[in-house]
Amino acid sequence: MPKVISRSTVSASTDAPALQSSTAALKTYYCICGEFILVVDTALHSLPRRQTDNAFIMRTKATETHKACIYKLNAKDTGAVLVQRPRGLERQIRMHCPRCNLPVAYRNEQVAPFIYIKPGALSLVQGSVPDDAFED
Repeated sequence: MPKVISRSTVSASTDAPALQSSTAALKTYYCICGEFILVVDTALHSLPRRQTDNAFIMRTKATETHKACIYKLNAKDTGAVLVQRPRGLERQIRMHCPRCNLPVAYRNEQVAPFIYIKPGALSLVQGSVPDDAFED
């Protein structure tokens, strides 16, 4: 019987140097009902807030000074509504959860440079209610 020689190599990921992609983790957010809504490269709490309604501002188009967020939003457009603001009327195209129809985000125009995520609408943990869900 011939002699069997194994030429395998064992490697572990702990031996490899850290790359930029290993530190750029994606964050996944869920609706209160547990439905997957958003995956984004930046944590929501680190995004700037809008002064009018405290919504998270997610930049969808890059400029010379700011980079755009990389994201996937699983929400359905439910049409435009007019909202009364101190400076006049604002047209919002609202996006709702596909399962429970809870409003989770909006934008101001059809091809908008920003998407506004409503505060308290999304949670990092599936099936849990965020702390700021019932503030207003």
